[in-house]
Amino acid sequence: MKVFVYDLPPKYNTDWLVNERCSRHLFASEVAIHRALLTSEVRTFDPYEADFFFVPVYVSCNFSTVNGFPAIGHARSLIASAVKLFSSEYPFWNRSRGSDHVFVASHDFGSCFHTLEDVAMADGVPEIMKNSIVLQTFGVMYNHPCQQVEHVVIPPYVSPESVRNTIENFPANGRRDIWVFFRGKMEVHPKNVSGRFYSKKVRTEIWRKFNGDRRFYLRRHRFAGYQSEIARSVFCLCPLGWAPWSPRLVESVALGCVPVVIADSIRLPFLSAVRWSEISVTVAERDVGRLAEILEHVAATNLLRALSEKLDRSYRGSRVSRQLDFDT
Repeated sequence: MKVFVYDLPPKYNTDWLVNERCSRHLFASEVAIHRALLTSEVRTFDPYEADFFFVPVYVSCNFSTVNGFPAIGHARSLIASAVKLFSSEYPFWNRSRGSDHVFVASHDFGSCFHTLEDVAMADGVPEIMKNSIVLQTFGVMYNHPCQQVEHVVIPPYVSPESVRNTIENFPANGRRDIWVFFRGKMEVHPKNVSGRFYSKKVRTEIWRKFNGDRRFYLRRHRFAGYQSEIARSVFCLCPLGWAPWSPRLVESVALGCVPVVIADSIRLPFLSAVRWSEISVTVAERDVGRLAEILEHVAATNLLRALSEKLDRSYRGSRVSRQLDFDT
């Protein structure tokens, strides 16, 4: 397989890197994949021998000056501008109508480019991308307007450096003194100012039901070193937010904590390669009030030992583990 990477003007990608968050935040897959392809053995500099064409447009680095979150209202116009540019210089887009071109859409609802699901569904996938291939973090097991395009569900970005640093200080096979862990947004009143219910009330229910339960380590505020808390935990909750996916899934697996997926019908990344049922626990959204009971049952059987052993094997076969072995 050969991939040609379009050399676009920096306004479409590297200019955004002036903000260091662009290459580190949870939507940074678009940057990481671009960088990986630039040095990959599958890259070709001859577009005529390419099987696929990668379009490196960073749309998630326009951080709001109001709340600091990525603002992606410009995404459609930026992508359309890039396509117009390279399709006027190269024949490949017009030759295939974009069917061999690859984009990354690493935000809440993928290639619909909106943070709120009802608006994203109404907008749908941009017409210009409908024949293309999209690598996106969003995926569900049912028909959804935001995946009505050929797509591959990828994991959200988690910095390998941050995981390596955490493991060096808190080994994945170290002592785990936290039984159930979650740190993140848990609204006491789940109805957002937009009138929508955040997390379908799941996180609010977790807080109401288990805040004060000594078995649950729940925190609502940010903490830069939260990966150290994951490394100390047995179970790590991965509830939906606005979208079903969460970086906690990747961090939990990398740090040896059993991920507890609470997001009905989520399509997990790389399903054909990763046996998620063997390294995670799934809890239906309607059963979130029974979390303690469900996890006690897992812990009381051989399920927890089996999950932990398979997580350990997954870690030892990972790039992070191999890099640590190389460094030492």
